[in-house]
Amino acid sequence: MPSFRQRTYEKELLDRDDIPFEDIKQNMQELDLINARLGGHAITLSGFKSLTRREPGRRQWHLAELGCGGGDNLRVIRDWAHSASLQIRLTGIDINPECISYASGEQKNHGISFIRSDYRDITFGEKPDIVFSSLFCHHFTDEELVYMLRWMKANSSSGFFINDLHRHPLAYHSIALLTRLFSRSYLVKNDAPLSVRRGFKKNDWRRLLSTAGISDYSCRWRWAFRWLITCYSHAYTKPL
Repeated sequence: MPSFRQRTYEKELLDRDDIPFEDIKQNMQELDLINARLGGHAITLSGFKSLTRREPGRRQWHLAELGCGGGDNLRVIRDWAHSASLQIRLTGIDINPECISYASGEQKNHGISFIRSDYRDITFGEKPDIVFSSLFCHHFTDEELVYMLRWMKANSSSGFFINDLHRHPLAYHSIALLTRLFSRSYLVKNDAPLSVRRGFKKNDWRRLLSTAGISDYSCRWRWAFRWLITCYSHAYTKPL
C-alpha cells in the first residue's frame, strides 16, 4: 500500500523522451476519453468560465495551455466558446514533439495553434488573457511548481487556472482498476495511478501558492478527485 502523506516524485513513463509516436497517440486518445467520462473537461470549462465571468462584456479571449498534450482541453473550450458567441484564440504549448505532432495533425483541432517548446522559453508579444494547465502540474517538483505559478501569473493578463489531481487512496485504486480493465495503453496503465500519487492535497496548494506570493485565488475540490485552482492577476506580488 503506497503512502499518500506526501507527493512522490517518481517519474511517469510519459516523462521520457523516447516514447514512439503511436504509443503517444493512443495515450492521448485514452486521456481524452478519461477526461470526458470522469469530468475533467467539465472542470477545465468551469475554470475558463469563472475567469470570463469577471469581465462579462468581453467577447474576445486568448488562452494558452501549458502541457497541452493532444489538444483535447483546448478543443472543448473552443467548442463551448463558439456556442457562446465568443471570439477565441487558442495556443497549446508542449515540450514533447510527439504530442505536438499528434495535436497539430488532428483535423478536429482546427483553429488551434500549437507550439513545441518548454513553456519557460516562451516569450509572448502580447500576454494571453488566460493561461491554464490540466493534469500538468503533478509532473513537477514543488520548487518547479512555485516557479510555474509565478510564471503563469506574470504571463496572463486576466488570470490563470489549474485542473489537477487530488492525492487520495480511493482515487488511486479506482483509476488503477479502471485502466487495468479498459485501457489498451501501457502508458495509461502505468501513469494514471502513479499520477494520483504525484497529485495534491489542499494544504499542498495553499503552501505552494503562498510561497509563490499569490493570495487572491480559489481552491475548489471537484469530482472526480480533482482540484480547480483559479487565480487573478492583480494579486501577483513577487516578480520572476
